[in-house]
Amino acid sequence: TPDRLWDYGRTAVARGLKVIIAGAGGAAHLPGMMASKTRVPVIGVPIQTRALAGVDSLYSIVQMPRGYPVATMAIGGGANAGLMAAQMLAVHDPALAARVDAWRAALSASIPEEPQE
Repeated sequence: TPDRLWDYGRTAVARGLKVIIAGAGGAAHLPGMMASKTRVPVIGVPIQTRALAGVDSLYSIVQMPRGYPVATMAIGGGANAGLMAAQMLAVHDPALAARVDAWRAALSASIPEEPQE
């Protein structure tokens, strides 16, 4: 409900949240409304829709008014949203930074040297 959204956003700092990931489809109000209620960084994830394949969601999230920024991922980019949040948190957390670096190294190592046919 809108009241629960307001409360969640207004209390985010006091509850110690460091980043919020908000997915939304269609007009995609959730990430922007959350950003308007907190100074905690908000990452928006556009959800694919039937009507416009998620482009409507993407445009709704990426076109936020000045003063209420939302970092926007690709349509259906929940995994990258999680990685972005981890990287943001890793700036001040050496243990998390090491885990992010190890994950990225493993990802790079998983790519074959030669193209697979």
